[in-house]
Amino acid sequence: MAIIGEMMRTIDEDVSVLKEGLQPEHLSYWYGVLISETIDMAPPWLEDKIKVVQDETLPMKFNLDISKRAVRYFMVAVDDNIDKMPYSTRLYFLKVQEIMATEMDKSLV
Repeated sequence: MAIIGEMMRTIDEDVSVLKEGLQPEHLSYWYGVLISETIDMAPPWLEDKIKVVQDETLPMKFNLDISKRAVRYFMVAVDDNIDKMPYSTRLYFLKVQEIMATEMDKSLV
């Protein structure tokens, strides 16, 4: 019985860590880091075309308002920071990258 209790505690800790990476505050922090680095990399004339807005009603919803010309800088910023993120946050931003790449491909057609 002690083994089952220990396994349950381990599973509970693992789930808590995964859940923590998807908290709105956590995602907001990483969006801030990524936007800051994107603005640093982008040319000065693109700086005002890069921003993210968190929805007040739905805190898990973020509106990434970025120029098509600045998308590549955002992708590079995500790639540069992906190893520093917790696992669940990493999966979230990999999905964001995938969606952005798909949208960019659609606009080329």
